[in-house]
Amino acid sequence: MHVLVALDSFKGSLSATAACDLAAAAWRSACPQADVSCLPMADGGEGTAAALVAACRGRWCECPGVAGPLPGQRLHARYGWIDAARTAIVEMAEASGLTLVPEDRRRPDLTTTRGTGELLAAALQQGAARLLLTLGGSATHDGGTGAAAALGWRFLDALGRDLPPGGAALCRLARIVPPPNGRLAVPVEALCDVDNPLTGPRGAAAVYAPQKGASPEMVRVLEEALQRLAERWRADLGLDLEAMPGAGAAGGFGGGAVAFLGARLTPGVEAVAAVNGLPARLRQADWVLTGEGRFDEQSLQGKVVSGVLRHAASAGTRVAVVAGSVTLPEARWRAAGVAAVEACAPPGLALAEAMRRAPGLLQAAVTRLAQRTARQAG
Repeated sequence: MHVLVALDSFKGSLSATAACDLAAAAWRSACPQADVSCLPMADGGEGTAAALVAACRGRWCECPGVAGPLPGQRLHARYGWIDAARTAIVEMAEASGLTLVPEDRRRPDLTTTRGTGELLAAALQQGAARLLLTLGGSATHDGGTGAAAALGWRFLDALGRDLPPGGAALCRLARIVPPPNGRLAVPVEALCDVDNPLTGPRGAAAVYAPQKGASPEMVRVLEEALQRLAERWRADLGLDLEAMPGAGAAGGFGGGAVAFLGARLTPGVEAVAAVNGLPARLRQADWVLTGEGRFDEQSLQGKVVSGVLRHAASAGTRVAVVAGSVTLPEARWRAAGVAAVEACAPPGLALAEAMRRAPGLLQAAVTRLAQRTARQAG
């Protein structure tokens, strides 16, 4: 039996590489006759830059003192660099990520993407001929205006004054002023893991702002702010992006990347699969083990699991999923093409405890999966 382990990170507890290594060791221990190999995956969220840098044998460039997501916050961040292609990989979670903000200080009405813009500026200063921007794991809801401001864009109120950072301030946006040199002169590809529009019931505020600490009233304000931003995109830039799939990624940075960087939005998992050779690796495997921290409906909509399922179907490879928790009904995951699912955390285990025990819980779950598939094969 040939098994490919292609896991995403388990957010907050295990990187994709660590999760793959632990799972592979567990499968080999349970089924010594199996040929097991690893291919860490990502979908545009946290860990995507690491997966791409590893696959391309790239390196990291350090950037001390960039702006963090909170007002006045400064931190040490980095971006990936591929020498041969002069390509920079900027992961917004490095400078604008949710994990950088203590839970009791999460304010998506105030947080900013400025640090991500500073990383993009540093990569351009280094001579990047191409930029890859990953849009997952953000603490922000400013439509990418903070990043754009770091690159020379201005966002003015009705009196011609620059707006302060943060998503809520966009309610007062009266005019967008491009930088003197216009948009970036290098191609930008923005990798995202969702297809939500900017506004509305499936928009950034309604779906994702509560996960970043927004109260119901704050959600209303942030929805109004992004509606105003979309109006100014139409009036000042001639761009109608409000309903564009992916515009709502990263608090509206999906749309902002198109408006301010001239970016092309790309499903992150497809970009990673193209670089690390996932389709070819699947053709050599009988089973692929994929998964992430939580297996739910979103897992089938642009996440790693959805991409692996799509390529596995073409390759004729059976798919098993392991996840910290599983909320997707069996009928739903079987209809999607998944052959076996195993949750790491037992029912009733607190999230904090499950994350603390993640390595052992993952290995135990994979052991159960491997034993089950071995019985089926026998």
